Amino acid sequence: MFGKPLDILAIGDITTDAFIRLQDADVHCDVDKHGKEICLPFGKKIPFEYVKVIKAVGNAANAAVASARLGLRTALITNIGDDQNGKDCTVELQRNGVSTSFVKVNSHRSTNYHFVLWYDVDRTILVNHIEYDYRLPKIATTKWIYLTSLPANTLHYHMEIADYLEAHKETKLAFQPGTFQINLGMDELKRLYAKTDFFVLNIEEAQKILKTDSSDIKMMMKKISEYGPKLVAITDNTNGAYLFDGDHYYHMPIYPDPRPAFERTGCGDAWSSTFVSALAMGKTPLEALTWAPVNPMSVAQFIGSQEGLLTREQLEWWLNRAPEEYRPREI
Repeated sequence: MFGKPLDILAIGDITTDAFIRLQDADVHCDVDKHGKEICLPFGKKIPFEYVKVIKAVGNAANAAVASARLGLRTALITNIGDDQNGKDCTVELQRNGVSTSFVKVNSHRSTNYHFVLWYDVDRTILVNHIEYDYRLPKIATTKWIYLTSLPANTLHYHMEIADYLEAHKETKLAFQPGTFQINLGMDELKRLYAKTDFFVLNIEEAQKILKTDSSDIKMMMKKISEYGPKLVAITDNTNGAYLFDGDHYYHMPIYPDPRPAFERTGCGDAWSSTFVSALAMGKTPLEALTWAPVNPMSVAQFIGSQEGLLTREQLEWWLNRAPEEYRPREI
């Protein structure tokens, strides 16, 4: 697809999301489990408002579409089944300007399909990851690899990616770990952490990966950096995000919402992929830190993780109209 090297090569699973807009539900805080629970009447017929089906999503696909929409040469390494869902996902990626040269079709397998229970501005996702035979293809030259969610049968696949990075020192790695990668722990993936140029996760994930209840952001970023990542970012929902560059700690607020958020699926992916895209364009880490929150602001105004993703011209329009207080501060 591209005559020049890729800017970003995303690696991770792809899925279709079916958003089910709920009416009759309640959200309760569970103190013992340190979180919230969505509650529905058991054994009843539960009405819902509508369903919206969105193809070709997931952390890696969202990142690929975000960078392609910002004008970067982008491809995705992922697996699909030989079903209509997989064909539809491929077409959707191509429609968004993402190269599908590395999309592997698996015979006699289905393509991932998730159900999103959407209530108020947040959601709970019912997931079922199909297990594929993961192998790293012969890939094109790329400035960045963007590695994110993969299932539990892929430790060997991560080592293949580490092999590639160790052999191609010019390629930078952005790592946004998913559930399996977090559960696996940092020691098992130490070769990848050692090659990571940018590492990003949210505050709850940081606590889980470090096995701590502490909310000390600086401590968590410092500990993660000791495993090798040159830049470490931790996002904290509407409280903004934090960045550690090895010497200094920064806080960046969210970009002010022009109106109340509609639905927040994909905001984390939008933040992370916009940061990496800015770096791939030659921006400094602090410049990337000002770019990153703009896309999530837009994504939260739409259903799903991709409809609100901005072009570079649109993102810069919002940046030029940012309020004075919208800037990184050293902490």
